[in-house]
Amino acid sequence: MTAIDDSTAVPFRSGVVRGTTLVALPALHDALSQRLHAHESLYTWAESEPQPRALQGRAVVYVAELPECDTTMAVRHAWHGGVFAPLTGDRFLVPTRAPREAAASLTLRARGIDTPELLAYALYPAGPGLRRVDVCTRFVPDSWDFGAVLAGLAPGIARGAAERAVLDLLARLARTGVVHPDLNVKNILLVPDGGGALRAWLLDVDVVQFRSGPPHSHMHRNVGRLARSIRKWYRRHELPIDEAWLTGFAASALGTLP
Repeated sequence: MTAIDDSTAVPFRSGVVRGTTLVALPALHDALSQRLHAHESLYTWAESEPQPRALQGRAVVYVAELPECDTTMAVRHAWHGGVFAPLTGDRFLVPTRAPREAAASLTLRARGIDTPELLAYALYPAGPGLRRVDVCTRFVPDSWDFGAVLAGLAPGIARGAAERAVLDLLARLARTGVVHPDLNVKNILLVPDGGGALRAWLLDVDVVQFRSGPPHSHMHRNVGRLARSIRKWYRRHELPIDEAWLTGFAASALGTLP
């Protein structure tokens, strides 16, 4: 596994606001500091803002404006997943996953993988050596996740175009040595590119791995994880799954590589 490339690292500005460590792009730091002075957290500030559309990840993601910075951001509170989630909840060991997510986001974008720009994160004391975390990324408008498309809940996005965009993303991940251990229908975002086509963006990048080795190996890992997620998504929504389609989709993904 190769290290995250931080050669393109953005010089984030760090400071402490009422006991909270705020790390943000310099142009946004003062505005976010003001929000922390006025609210319990960045998440509660975003929650209080008018919402253009509900966003759902592991928990609700809120959209908030910084008009003085001409910036719209998606603000999420970080939670653990997996079997130990009921015990660990939203408490993370210092330094948390946030610094790694910031570095991974930069590395992915440098490799040509679309992912929302990480703008800031806030670390809140949660006991000795523990922190709670809010993460702010640049809001991507007019977008829907792959799960919404498969369920027919994404107006204006054709399923065929979404599938082609996801296949293109899978090919780019494989060729650049990127493996996402939690690749699922909710962390692939379909975004119109302004020219009538769709691009698939990658979300939840704090867990991505940068690997050496043959692209086919990376593709098998990502396709296998996504296929499991698709089956789980269809079961959760009590939708009939076309196994022939899923087999063909997986084969098409593998066929994108020479």
